[in-house]
Amino acid sequence: MKFTKFGKALLTGALSAGVIFGVSSCIQSYTVGYLYVTGTVTAQPNGNGIVTGYKIDHNTGQLVRINGLPVSSGGANPVRAVLASGSRFLYVLNRGVNSSGSGDCTTADPCQNSNITQYAVGGNGMLTPQQVFYTQGINPFRLAVDGSGSFLMVLDHDAPSSAACQAALGSGVSACGDITLFAIDSRTGRLSLVQNAQVSSAGGAPLSYFPVPANPVDFAITSAYVLTLTGNSASPAFPYTGGANVFPYAFNPGSGQLTLNQNTVQPLGIAGGNAIVNASGLVYVLDNEPLSYTSNNTTVTALSQILPFTVGSNGALQAETSGRVPSGPGQANPIQLMVENKGIFVYVANDGNNLIGPNGNSGIDGYFITTNPAFQLSFTSLEPYGSGSGPQCIVEDPSYQFIYTANYYDSTVTGQVLDPNSGVLNKMVVASSYALPGPATWCLVDGRTS
Repeated sequence: MKFTKFGKALLTGALSAGVIFGVSSCIQSYTVGYLYVTGTVTAQPNGNGIVTGYKIDHNTGQLVRINGLPVSSGGANPVRAVLASGSRFLYVLNRGVNSSGSGDCTTADPCQNSNITQYAVGGNGMLTPQQVFYTQGINPFRLAVDGSGSFLMVLDHDAPSSAACQAALGSGVSACGDITLFAIDSRTGRLSLVQNAQVSSAGGAPLSYFPVPANPVDFAITSAYVLTLTGNSASPAFPYTGGANVFPYAFNPGSGQLTLNQNTVQPLGIAGGNAIVNASGLVYVLDNEPLSYTSNNTTVTALSQILPFTVGSNGALQAETSGRVPSGPGQANPIQLMVENKGIFVYVANDGNNLIGPNGNSGIDGYFITTNPAFQLSFTSLEPYGSGSGPQCIVEDPSYQFIYTANYYDSTVTGQVLDPNSGVLNKMVVASSYALPGPATWCLVDGRTS
């Protein structure tokens, strides 16, 4: 077939337009997921906290505020949020405030009006409040969902009954914390209380919570156990610190029931534990205290450390052969850890030691996991990485390209690009810092966009 000059020109133009259109289609931006952030200090007239939400751009990692957000968190001082039932429901734990309204709750002056507020996650990431639920204990401060999304657990710093503490943990125990356990209705998201089948209340009825030793700091759920990090002495106020021991409950993923196989508290040989995290088959304890030790004939000093464990029989933690891992230079107060999707790199958010204002110890530590020797954490290049001031959480986006932290002291969300080969975190081409209406307390990502 032959073409005239005019026909050739039309064909060339059509082909050029097709190429341009094809290239444009390849780089077309779209939302890969949502990032939600809870915050405390707001302009809410009722004193409630807020939940802010962003769309995550697939190509650049840029955050765009979700229309209609922020919304009220449903109570004062939201500290944790989780997703369940295929990300159709979001739950926010509001600690409440003490009698003076300052929010600095203690055992002597506990939080009032604490609750769990449920939201339906709608189109474009919108949040619609549904129902409100309440824990059985006092001063709730941690919230988690099991791996199947069937059960929601809340860690209360103080149990309501010393008699129940003795019945569960042995004579001589005058005080304890507790875990309030709920089953999640997969259709409605409604929470229903799971009773303690092992311990009875004073009246002979099943106890409505599961006691844990006094001074709980954090907890983690594995496939077979719920592990609570506890301290030897009382931390004066939230955020609770001083973790030194781990207390295990056996977890039945079918019924949700927690059972004491043996009433054993496992000392970890530390005194400044901040968090316990279950990630990629290992349990990590984050410890905020100076250390100095010898490794491979080299003296190692750091402001804080990470302790990696496997979980053995009866929930006992078994230290990895690599032993303790120091935090990066100048980093302190590690409070959250994540393992990226390939299981090669580990990142730790460090809050820093200055709990009043911006501080120089905030940042992100990066490690890569070696297989020879088995499970050795080594620093990635160029770490530690910057973040906002006082990161409270660290998450990976659903497309596994970007890392975000939400920061307390400067009220920001910050994002970085994850190099999948080296694990290095690089600055985003677009804006990498986004202002929040108030200090951030937690964050999470949702990969469900429809």
